Amino acid sequence: MTTTAPNSGSTAPNVAGKGLKLGAIGLLSSIVIGVASTAPGYSLAAVLGSISSEVGTKAPVIMLIAFVPILFISYAYKSLNAETPDCGTNFTWTAKVFGPRSGWLSGWALIAADIIVMANLAEVAALYTFSLFGIDASEGWVVLLGIVWIVAMTLIAWRGIELSARTQYFLLAAELAILFLFSIVALWQVYAGTAGDQAIKPSLDWLNPVGLSFSAISAGFLIAVFIYWGWDSAVAANEETTDPAVNPGRAAVLSTIVLVLTYLVVTVAAQAFAGVGEEGIGLANPEHSEDVLGVVGEAAMGTWGVKLLLIAVLTSAAASTQTTILPTARATLAMAAYKALPATFAKVHPRYQTPTVSTWAMGIVSIVFYVLLTWLSPGSLNDLIAAIGLLIAFYYGFTGLASAWVFRKEARRSAKDMWLKVILPLLGAIILFAAFGKTAWDSWKPDFGETTIAGIGGVFVLGIGSILLGVVFMIIWNIMRPAYFSGRTLQTSTAVGERGETIPT
Repeated sequence: MTTTAPNSGSTAPNVAGKGLKLGAIGLLSSIVIGVASTAPGYSLAAVLGSISSEVGTKAPVIMLIAFVPILFISYAYKSLNAETPDCGTNFTWTAKVFGPRSGWLSGWALIAADIIVMANLAEVAALYTFSLFGIDASEGWVVLLGIVWIVAMTLIAWRGIELSARTQYFLLAAELAILFLFSIVALWQVYAGTAGDQAIKPSLDWLNPVGLSFSAISAGFLIAVFIYWGWDSAVAANEETTDPAVNPGRAAVLSTIVLVLTYLVVTVAAQAFAGVGEEGIGLANPEHSEDVLGVVGEAAMGTWGVKLLLIAVLTSAAASTQTTILPTARATLAMAAYKALPATFAKVHPRYQTPTVSTWAMGIVSIVFYVLLTWLSPGSLNDLIAAIGLLIAFYYGFTGLASAWVFRKEARRSAKDMWLKVILPLLGAIILFAAFGKTAWDSWKPDFGETTIAGIGGVFVLGIGSILLGVVFMIIWNIMRPAYFSGRTLQTSTAVGERGETIPT
């Protein structure tokens, strides 16, 4: 059902009228896409060492603390998607609740975060491919192979959502199986007494935050939030999912639960086997901070075992490369459909029913950013992760606020609605915006992180700088094509919470 907005001289597309293939994937495929997008193997390899260096043996509880606001925001996605299953997700919902400019910046934050992380994913996929075959490749060859990975995953994403889902089944199954095999082997050796002197048996104290300073919790939390990011890809494919008002939201919540269980098991196993020392295979050894999982895996499982872990991280990075393209392409598709971006981004392939320009534009821009990043060498992996964390907190926070505002009246209907649609999303938003503010303030200083750009911390330049760049683009597009910003294509007054209501046309 559609309605015409009052005093509107132009039209906007129907929620499910953008040309995507409706009902192409089911609940299980949606969960797989959500989990695969977070790249569990890659994420653990990238941040476990950094978290351990910040909080010692408390890494498991940091995983739980970071999970809390993410779970709360997943309920916001579930609730908002149930009312408006639009592939623009946070862009569409934020625009309808808080206005076109807030919506535009929320959508831009997702796009910027995805482009930045693609550089890391491509680099990791290339490095682990060479490592798997024992090749010590030069930086040039690594970049070239990284570009090949981006092109390959872009092609799969463009060829259809079903092919994307089938690819993810294989990649994610291999990744999770290897991670849990590593966990079993590591814990077996710890309890058998064959892990070495550095090993420590798991303790319930690892799940107790008492004793941690606020700064340590904050630093560890901001890193850990990054490893949960990506599950919202399941919701970005809502228009292509069966029962689009229900299944994507369920997939989002279930994905976060699968992730926290995976992270807890692997973190406990790795920490128990390696300890948290700063020497040898200890998780806090700075020499291994960017791939602590590989170092610990080789010690625990031997040469062939570490090959399996290399495969796990490789498949993780490859899978996430593809599933990172998926939500970005659909976000730009939706933004173009509502005239918030050039109309060419709304083009859909007639046979594959996927965003054509949006998908390939994401791949090409990611390649350009990756090459420039490598050439300029502006930051380490950790600085990039912290910068992405700022963008994640920004658009997740807006989504939580949108849910709380839209469903504030429904809170009177039942305690369940009050908690899942209003209170928990609001708490999640507050936590994430607090983390955003603190990190933005701290990262301005040149001694924050590992890089400095023009006397300013590299994390601030990449994170806040990306948002400010979005403001510039928004102003330019507002001048060139004001229809969206004047409320003629997506009305602020059209409440998301009106049951049965869709985007006006």
